[in-house]
Amino acid sequence: MRLPRVKRTHYGRYLSGVVLIALFVLIVRAFAHGKIDWEIVGEFLTARSILSGLLQTIIMAPLAMGVGLALGLIFALMRMSENPVARYTAIFYMWIFRGSPQLLQLFLWFNLALIFPVIVIPGLFEISTVTVMTPFVATLLGLGICQSAYTAEVIRAGILSVDAGQAEAADALGMTRHQAMRRIILPQALRSIIPPVGNEFIGMVKATSLASAIQYTEILNAAQRIYYVNNYIIELLIVATFWYLLVVTLLTIGQYFLERRMSRGFSRTESVTSLNVEDQRA
Repeated sequence: MRLPRVKRTHYGRYLSGVVLIALFVLIVRAFAHGKIDWEIVGEFLTARSILSGLLQTIIMAPLAMGVGLALGLIFALMRMSENPVARYTAIFYMWIFRGSPQLLQLFLWFNLALIFPVIVIPGLFEISTVTVMTPFVATLLGLGICQSAYTAEVIRAGILSVDAGQAEAADALGMTRHQAMRRIILPQALRSIIPPVGNEFIGMVKATSLASAIQYTEILNAAQRIYYVNNYIIELLIVATFWYLLVVTLLTIGQYFLERRMSRGFSRTESVTSLNVEDQRA
């Protein structure tokens, strides 16, 4: 005898949905009827200084991420090296830059002239550190080098996710360790590396706001310069928030399509495997 199927009522879902909608309405109402001059928000949304700060953010984020990826790959390979000097150097590097706050590192780079007043390469050149360590350079080094310590662990995890049989097969074909890494292991590891690196790139866009502390003119710094004069603090912070959200949204969409493209072969393999398993069970 077949028992009737009774649909379960999810009271918790309904209750949580009502609570969340009510909170959302209250927040929207608070902003709509609060003491916010929305005309000022609209006026400064496309102000030249704000757009200039947006451009500096768009320039800095990929440059710093590029530094992080390049150094991250180097130190990930050093971390996995059989050479104990290289391995422990990488461990020490990641310990230093993961263990100190990013804002602190920006201050250290920006004030490097207090430790090394002059940068000298004997027989080649000598230059004042203050001249070299501009807010742009200090931001690039501070964000990029700090990011590399985290990216190194992401890349190492991606490499370790590749089946050990791939390296053994490369060795059987007579490939060197470097050839196997470049031609076989890293291409397969990309599928595991791209999602977390994409998230870190989005985080890098937001991390550029820390550079306002050393007077690098990105979005937040541009907004601060304006509200120091006109005192429209909340309005200018809303303007900065809008542009950060827009950039992050576009990057999130791009990351989705990139991950989808990188996982196409894997999805087909997974589907074929599942079909074979079903055929065997049948």
